[in-house]
Amino acid sequence: MTHDGAAPPGADGHARFLAAARQHGLDVEVADRGRARSLEEAAANLGISPREVVKSLVVKRPDGTFLFALIPGDRQISWPKLRALLGVNRLSMPPADVALEATGYERGTITPLGSTTAWPVVADAAISGRVSMGAGAHGRSAFVDADQLVRALDATVADISDPL
Repeated sequence: MTHDGAAPPGADGHARFLAAARQHGLDVEVADRGRARSLEEAAANLGISPREVVKSLVVKRPDGTFLFALIPGDRQISWPKLRALLGVNRLSMPPADVALEATGYERGTITPLGSTTAWPVVADAAISGRVSMGAGAHGRSAFVDADQLVRALDATVADISDPL
């Protein structure tokens, strides 16, 4: 609890994730994968390939607002492609404390589902099939159909990544 009696922003992340998934009518399967030191380790713990893990990245725009970029685990965000899509000259990844303040999620647990602010979502066109994503808490992942996720989040789908 914080000094004013409220729960800290990251404390109820998994509950917010589950409530948002229900609200959007998403069929999610939560898996306890344990703590992982890397995306590759998380994928191995889940018995899937890194390509099947979707990274939810918080991106800061020049005007101080944010968006989520969903990127397959075997790819990296392409800053030139994302800037061109958004028509801006500058984008950045905020520090962990700023991402927490913007989403209510600690780094490593971030997901658009249940974010304390419903920032716009851009999903990479390479995301497909059954994927795993953060479930709002360390050590937990959720499996979801990528097409259902994109529809539920009203995400813009575009080529915004490059191979690692």
